[in-house]
Amino acid sequence: MANATPTSTMATDRVSRPLTMRGLLYFYLHLLGFVGSTLLMTWGLFALFFLALGGFSLDGLMHQIDNFAGRYVAASPERIASFRHIFLVAHLLLSAGLMVLRHRKMLPPALTEGSLHNG
Repeated sequence: MANATPTSTMATDRVSRPLTMRGLLYFYLHLLGFVGSTLLMTWGLFALFFLALGGFSLDGLMHQIDNFAGRYVAASPERIASFRHIFLVAHLLLSAGLMVLRHRKMLPPALTEGSLHNG
């Protein structure tokens, strides 16, 4: 007799089951959380950079940010545009590096057994 085991039928159900709105929303929520946390980590790396420039002290950090802001305000429009391009490239490189390091967290974990409706 060729009886189908419960695990094989569950596997075929999972493959043939259409994507529900709930599953799609879960995927997008997970992806949004991944992108948001990567963005926050990138900004944290920029803050860590200024903290390191300031000798890992709050006074040094504030001095570096004040110096940076003063030079930015006094810069010409061409120099500001150049700074924006440098900042954009640095932000993209840091974000890409963090995404490579966190690639296992990019997709939500797959269900191993059971169904979405059963728990």
